[in-house]
Amino acid sequence: MRGTGNLKFIGLLVVLVVMLAASGCVEEPESGNESGTEAVIESATYWPTDGWRTSTPEQQGLDSEKLAEALDYIQEKDINIHSLLIIRNGYVVTDVYFYPFANGSVHDVASVTKSFTGTLIGIAISEGYISGVDQPVLEFFPNRTVANVDANKKAMTLEDLLTMRSGFECVNEPYEVTLEQMGDSPDWIQFTLDMPMAEEPGTRFVYCSPNSHLLSGIISETTGMNELEYANKSLFEPLGISNVIWPSDPQGNNHGWGDLHLTPHDMAKFGYLYLNNGTWDGKQIVPAEWVAKSTQTQAISEDGKADGYGYQWWIPIDDLPARYEARGRGTQLITVVPEKNLIVVTTGGGFDMDEIAPFLVAALKSDQPLPENPVAYERLQEKIYAVAEPPEPEPVKPLPEMAKKIEGKTYVLDSNPLDLQTLALTFDEEKGEALLRVGLPENQTLEFLLGLDNVSRFSPGDYGLPAAGKGSWESDNVFVAYVDEVANVNHYKVTHTFQDDQLTILLQDPTWYGDVEFGGRLEEGEN
Repeated sequence: MRGTGNLKFIGLLVVLVVMLAASGCVEEPESGNESGTEAVIESATYWPTDGWRTSTPEQQGLDSEKLAEALDYIQEKDINIHSLLIIRNGYVVTDVYFYPFANGSVHDVASVTKSFTGTLIGIAISEGYISGVDQPVLEFFPNRTVANVDANKKAMTLEDLLTMRSGFECVNEPYEVTLEQMGDSPDWIQFTLDMPMAEEPGTRFVYCSPNSHLLSGIISETTGMNELEYANKSLFEPLGISNVIWPSDPQGNNHGWGDLHLTPHDMAKFGYLYLNNGTWDGKQIVPAEWVAKSTQTQAISEDGKADGYGYQWWIPIDDLPARYEARGRGTQLITVVPEKNLIVVTTGGGFDMDEIAPFLVAALKSDQPLPENPVAYERLQEKIYAVAEPPEPEPVKPLPEMAKKIEGKTYVLDSNPLDLQTLALTFDEEKGEALLRVGLPENQTLEFLLGLDNVSRFSPGDYGLPAAGKGSWESDNVFVAYVDEVANVNHYKVTHTFQDDQLTILLQDPTWYGDVEFGGRLEEGEN
């Protein structure tokens, strides 16, 4: 399922919390405060509207050496993580950016967007734009003629959208097919409203991103502002969030399900808002009741094993202390552990949090300050600097004969899920670079510079954000290109196998389609 991230890390954290509590190292929350959130609010003596405070890990009960070991492992295993931000007690204790992602850049948060959309619905209810979660969905669109209307569709409520129990016939495996169909339609809100119903709403969880886009449409219909305009007024401005990219559909409704771009520090502000029950600098931004409802299990995910779902937030199901996550594909995460006053934010291009979880769990030593460890802290800072730097260039291997045969020639591609039409490669041995040119429908073209010396070259990508590329010849007729969209999540490995006038492409992307193989042939007249 897309956009779900990984739960094991937080499960391990909470297990450690329970072990620490049993050993007497963790103070129990006050009576009548089972989640410990009141103590969190009382400790919020500052607000990171203009920036976060920083601290050594030891001052907040974490071990610098274990955090440095995590960065060692990430670098050794070439894990495709873009950033790691750990905030405890309101202090940034670890703030890491992995090349080629850069500090200060926004990042596509993918389905983390859904948690922002759900939050804006709650604010709109508190401000009187929406009567409540029981309001039928069709009532929000009185001027639209809707297809496939039946008793189930008439009964669908706002809460059914929020909890992913709309009842729509929605396909999300092996990838989000229905979402892609919506994106190909001329009117995304109309497409979603017209979708046939599979069952009675409110009965079964089905992860369906068009549900969240309908929420964006409801914000537009009720407030007279699109979602970004409303967010700027009611959420982003109070939190000091201004560096935002949020694309919209053809009618101007921002993507309610995904594609919001924020910096990791601003992602953490959103977690801090929820950690403090919706308050910010003395003002109730989100009703506390909405925070509670959003982060409590309202539905159970398809597998029924580990995931609860609130109002566009994910919640693990067990008897351990409360925690919740905003999650997006590629392992975009905002994780909040209230009892530990802890926020963990990651961005990435597709990695498994299980790989680094043991290091982070081991780093969480105590709820009290640890003795300072200047040697370990200096090593951690050196690692943070090292992972942000590009690798040293490698010697460029001589180009094979096949490179000369295909130089600048155009290949016409067979039908494929990404709708790529043509492909051409050129090589500059002196600069150690290649240029990958891809043709799209309507005569659009994408160009990616590829470093042949194991150092990425940067090309303009979506929303003006850079795409990093490198490539190499694996054999005389096999060229592999790596195109990392970095701040836009997708991370492609494209294996080109050339044989006579034929081309076979294996395209791999761990964040979306998986493995896709298709062919191509030299364009007529290119022989």
